[in-house]
Amino acid sequence: MTPETPGAGSTVRRILLGSQLRRLRESKGVSRQQAGYVIRASESKISRLELGRVSFKERDVADLLTLYDVTDEAEREALLQLARDAKTPGWWQRYNEVLPKWFHAYVGLEEAAALIRTYECQFVPGLLQSEDYARSVIRQGNAAATEDEIADRVTVRMQRAQRLTAPGAPRLWAVLDEAALKREIGGPDVMRGQFEHLIAMSKLPNVTIQVMPFRFGGHAAEGGAFSILRFPEPDLPDVVYVENLVGALYLDKRDDVDSYLQAMERLCVDSETPERTVETLDELLRKT
Repeated sequence: MTPETPGAGSTVRRILLGSQLRRLRESKGVSRQQAGYVIRASESKISRLELGRVSFKERDVADLLTLYDVTDEAEREALLQLARDAKTPGWWQRYNEVLPKWFHAYVGLEEAAALIRTYECQFVPGLLQSEDYARSVIRQGNAAATEDEIADRVTVRMQRAQRLTAPGAPRLWAVLDEAALKREIGGPDVMRGQFEHLIAMSKLPNVTIQVMPFRFGGHAAEGGAFSILRFPEPDLPDVVYVENLVGALYLDKRDDVDSYLQAMERLCVDSETPERTVETLDELLRKT
């Protein structure tokens, strides 16, 4: 499959529109129940709309703007255009058959993020995986998948990683537990290629890689892997992404995000420096 031009940020546009509609509703003292009545929806549907978890109908947005006394044509049109833009499908949606639905939201957020901070304890983070390493990881995690399905999953992962070298690339700050480097995936040749890839990626001006060494013992990320995404839009909060075998959590409440930010800051302080990390990768490469 050839890649399409990314519909970058459709998920974020949905979240941004939802947050603005929530602000307008609260400023007018309108309850979610009242807003839902106007667009023939439940209170929980309004909540999901305001959180950006479901798509908007342009007519519903127009009706809500009227309810919230938004009469300025320029303001109305800007929000209605945001609703139209939020429907633009992302490039990854052509891979619906091989990507779990809960992962679509993450790819959309990742596409729009200006800063991605991630901690991984089992594997090299997806954005930093070599193609052979990614294929080995995906094959192990999807034993029943066909070769075509595996190839499509690898394509998605590699296309996600391409953004790190594209114009307007995000800043990536990754902390890898030493276990992720010592766990052999795909055999020695694959691991050598992965170490070489990490060394090359560490030279990019927008990529920082650190290793949390075994010798440190216990550390701040005892809960496991997570990612924190920050967006250029000032109205959008940071989002914490925590994945499990059957789904994922998306956390944006200030207290939750602050806890993960503190853990990430502690990890970065306690881990090997980026310079020492490259030396560690060189040592691993020589020994593999």
